[in-house]
Amino acid sequence: MDVRKIAHLARIELADKEIEEYQGQMDQILQYVEQLNAIEVEGIEPTAHAVPVFDVIREDKSDGPGLSQGAVLSNAPATAHDQIKMPKVVE
Repeated sequence: MDVRKIAHLARIELADKEIEEYQGQMDQILQYVEQLNAIEVEGIEPTAHAVPVFDVIREDKSDGPGLSQGAVLSNAPATAHDQIKMPKVVE
């Protein structure tokens, strides 16, 4: 791959020293991609995670009765009409 062309398409300016450095890095990346492409994956089921993920989505249920409305309101710094009063955030 031509680093100059990629830099032009990305609309970035690179010094000659940077172009040499990035060309070497690009060559290494492409060699690695070639190694990945050489791996035989026929018959292997695609996966989204390397290890199984369990309980990502759980049932939304209460663990118990929780606090009463009065208990919650008694801990609030300000209340009005049986609701927690909050300072105005948006004008």
